Amino acid sequence: MASPDKVAAVDEMREKFRNSNAAVVTAYTGLTVAQLKELRRSLGENVQYRVVKNTLTKIAANEAGINQLDDLFAGSSAVAFVTGDPVEAAKGLRDFAKENPALVIKGGVLDGKALSADEIKKLADLESREVLLAKLAGAMKAKQSQAAALFQAPLSKFIRTAEALRQKQAEQGGAESPAPAEAESE
Repeated sequence: MASPDKVAAVDEMREKFRNSNAAVVTAYTGLTVAQLKELRRSLGENVQYRVVKNTLTKIAANEAGINQLDDLFAGSSAVAFVTGDPVEAAKGLRDFAKENPALVIKGGVLDGKALSADEIKKLADLESREVLLAKLAGAMKAKQSQAAALFQAPLSKFIRTAEALRQKQAEQGGAESPAPAEAESE
């Protein structure tokens, strides 16, 4: 029979897995308490970094419908539960791991899809959501300007062609035929 504390811990972690956009599993052996505190602070308020018990976390993840992480829960494990931008969290973990090699990114899950440690590092190399949205908006605006120019091109080409024809007729027909206004008055 499981103790009430363990049941409560599993329930809490299960909800964290369900309510998170992403979860990143790390190994933290060799980090001091001060370094862990610094890591938590650097990740921001949209990420909860928790040292976890492997067996209880496996149970919680499986109950939340995430069974891709089972192999990652060996040795010392901690999970970063991300409720905000996963790219920012991945950057924070990557940058901290560069300065503190004792932090090892094992893998994770993003919107139900398992990610390897290399995929999390690639995710960290992406630009933030805001930058990507700004670039998309700029590209869409540029495409609209191009479309407007494209739609105006046949009309302006027609007008230039008609004007060139009128000038050509005026040059050729000035001596040979009367102007259109004179022809109508006769």
